[in-house]
Amino acid sequence: MNRSNRLGVRGWVWAGRFGVERYLYTLHRVTGIGLVIYLFLHIYETGIRLQGREAWEATMALFRTPFFVFLEYVLFVGFIFHAVNGLRLIFTELGYALGKPTRPVYPYRTSVLRHRPVVYVIMILMAILIVLGGVDIFLLPG
Repeated sequence: MNRSNRLGVRGWVWAGRFGVERYLYTLHRVTGIGLVIYLFLHIYETGIRLQGREAWEATMALFRTPFFVFLEYVLFVGFIFHAVNGLRLIFTELGYALGKPTRPVYPYRTSVLRHRPVVYVIMILMAILIVLGGVDIFLLPG
């Protein structure tokens, strides 16, 4: 058996000739896993309230430290990326921004270049939302 073609995790992460869409795909998977992990941690953290007022206030004081505020921002960035990229994927799967279909004549033309402008618009939207979230988390009092 020829094992030289097996890339393992490297093949899952490395985009090679596929471009930015492959990296968006990989980040979408990573942020999805991160959000599921956060969901379980959030359920556990909320359950601490059953242990009494003192335990709850100690936990909330811990979550107000700069380290956890930074982790909250990382969570926000992951959520924004996953949500906006998910909308891009939905629009792509529904066929928007792909243009009119062409005859399948060899050599086949890829549709990636047709929806690449949508990728750039979505990335700009993500950047704006991430900056606004950073301003809200780090700079505004509250």
